[in-house]
Amino acid sequence: MFFNPYTVKTTRKDKVMKKNKKESLILGRILQKIAPRIGARVILEPEWEIVGQITFKTGRRSYFRYNTLDLNPVGASDIAKDKDYANFFMKAMSYPIVPGSKTFFSDEWAKAIGSPRRNIDAAYRHARKLKFPVIVKPNSGSQGTAVSLVHNKHEFYRAVRVVFKSDRIVLVQQLVHGKDYRLVVLDKKIISAYERIPLNVIGDGNSSIGKLLETKRRQFVASSRDTQIRMSDPRIKMKLAHQGLTFRSVPAKGQKLYLLDNANLSTGGDSVDVTDKVHPAFRKLAIKITRDMGLRLCGVDLMVEGNISQKPNEFWVLEVNAAPGLDHYARMGRAQEKIVEALYLEVLKHIER
Repeated sequence: MFFNPYTVKTTRKDKVMKKNKKESLILGRILQKIAPRIGARVILEPEWEIVGQITFKTGRRSYFRYNTLDLNPVGASDIAKDKDYANFFMKAMSYPIVPGSKTFFSDEWAKAIGSPRRNIDAAYRHARKLKFPVIVKPNSGSQGTAVSLVHNKHEFYRAVRVVFKSDRIVLVQQLVHGKDYRLVVLDKKIISAYERIPLNVIGDGNSSIGKLLETKRRQFVASSRDTQIRMSDPRIKMKLAHQGLTFRSVPAKGQKLYLLDNANLSTGGDSVDVTDKVHPAFRKLAIKITRDMGLRLCGVDLMVEGNISQKPNEFWVLEVNAAPGLDHYARMGRAQEKIVEALYLEVLKHIER
């Protein structure tokens, strides 16, 4: 029997996951709204609202679950979900992945697959070899969950143990610098591109960082943006500490402070649309990566030194996403929701073909 040490099977019951996701996913609602424009209709399972059926005017049916639509091949999608496997194939095809990327296992999983020495201690030795600070992240995670920039042994072990609460495999990577971009590709076309900016606050000269962050959290709630800013997130406290700050610190007027190192919209990051500014070489690159990874719809995440509008110089492929959900982008405002509706309408047309 073939045994895949990188396959991660969740230990949580589906119903718990569905319940947690119910209020955060808007794909079903958007599809129900836009499908009639092309003569299609959508049935959304009403209890959990995470799976649905699309019936096109030809009678052909298609299905979706969470943000996964019937567009990408199953094998290619599964590879994309596993960061280490995706890195292996991209490196084999000469794409520049993040240097020093290597996976390690929880004690239980390491023993189960016969690799007891590839545990948290081996991961720490690898981090020392790369030299701190390093990036620690779940191998199969998404939305920036449990992604940390760590600077020393104490932070490293704490971050890895957090990863092991939800994933049996941790990815340790060298830190790379630049601007974080996501390019969304659909069948040889860039349909969306945006710069992702980490959670931040801007000082007014009077308010503490804690107060500024609370104000931002309330603004998200008021705008119906489904983003969870947890004041208790240890990564925020750690980020502040490395800047010599606390929640009580009062930044100067106009001073911009970053509170997380990952730029995911789901953790409070901002986005700047750059769809019309992407350099032709980056467009070609993202389309080629999508095709080479066997995908039709793909979110290609890049770290770029310089600007996406300039000819590529130094850059790295952070990861590829076969189900690039646009929920958090859509919830940033009415204008963004209109953009997402147009994008998903284009996706529906491609599924119908």
